[in-house]
Amino acid sequence: MESNDAPVLIDRLGHITRVTLNRPRAINALTLEMVEIMIQALEHAATDGSRAVVITGAGDRGLCGGGDIKAMAQDGAQHAHEFIEREYVLDLMTQELAIPVIGFMDGITMGGGIGLTGHAAHRIVTETSRLAMPETRIGIVPDVGGHLLLANAPGHLGEYLAVSSGQMDAGDAIALGFADVFVPRDRLPELTTALAEGGEDAESIERIIASFTTAAPESKLSARQREIDELFGEALSAPSFSPAALDLGEWAIAAALRLVALAEERMPEVASTIREMSPTSVIVTLAQITRTRQLGLTLEQVLRDDLRVCSRLFQRDFVEGVRARVIDKDNAPAWNPATLESVEAADIATIINPVE
Repeated sequence: MESNDAPVLIDRLGHITRVTLNRPRAINALTLEMVEIMIQALEHAATDGSRAVVITGAGDRGLCGGGDIKAMAQDGAQHAHEFIEREYVLDLMTQELAIPVIGFMDGITMGGGIGLTGHAAHRIVTETSRLAMPETRIGIVPDVGGHLLLANAPGHLGEYLAVSSGQMDAGDAIALGFADVFVPRDRLPELTTALAEGGEDAESIERIIASFTTAAPESKLSARQREIDELFGEALSAPSFSPAALDLGEWAIAAALRLVALAEERMPEVASTIREMSPTSVIVTLAQITRTRQLGLTLEQVLRDDLRVCSRLFQRDFVEGVRARVIDKDNAPAWNPATLESVEAADIATIINPVE
């Protein structure tokens, strides 16, 4: 096992390799060093006889609050690009590894935490789970493959969460396809031991997890799906468009403006929330989710999109978003452009182009 001071702890327990994010004071926020350690750990686990990898987080606050966005904003766009490029390699590995990855999405699991576990073979939530892709609050868009999960969520719940930076509890996460099963938090250590002792193959791993599973709470978001679908469905309905960047950008701007106008009449709190987000981020998010769904993109294709789009957004509202939300915490970001009405289609096209 690694030194307790290491940012990631790797230990072999019987049939499994356990990977523990170990920056509890920062809600285990990811750094490039941590990503590199985990890439090596997963590669090793796939060849050392391990039957599964369990990803968990140290401390009581959560699995992972996301990437270390303060460091990313301060280190500059190039360093941020280098970080997410390696982060996305890790995210894809969690889906494609030769042995199953099991994610304990306990407590706060946001942004990069969802990238680590949201594409895994077994995704476990607890009564403390709080999941979100809150990137529009800081001037980027849902990445780490998260907008693929949002695109595949029932109805328009994905778009609603994305443009409002909304949160999910355990019941929501399962209903929206971000998680698979509910296990009480206090049983996670026992589940880890059971997997280490009896998880000899895929069938036994599934059987063990099922034996710890209990009914999840009802999804509050699902109870609101009808009104959300009606609002977003009307706002996002439009004549068909091609996936070409300019066409998609024009559609996304019009859709965002329709959405806010309709929400001001029917769900004013939603309209107010969207207005607080980066206008560019809201529009690009709607474009990305719609195109991903329309073209049926794979996780690998979505991550390639994420890399291109986020690398460009790092040079726009991101630094200001992190300043306002994380550093100064005045919650008064000076977005540029400042409003949805002032965003231009050609500008959106430069962010999402080329379409591959």
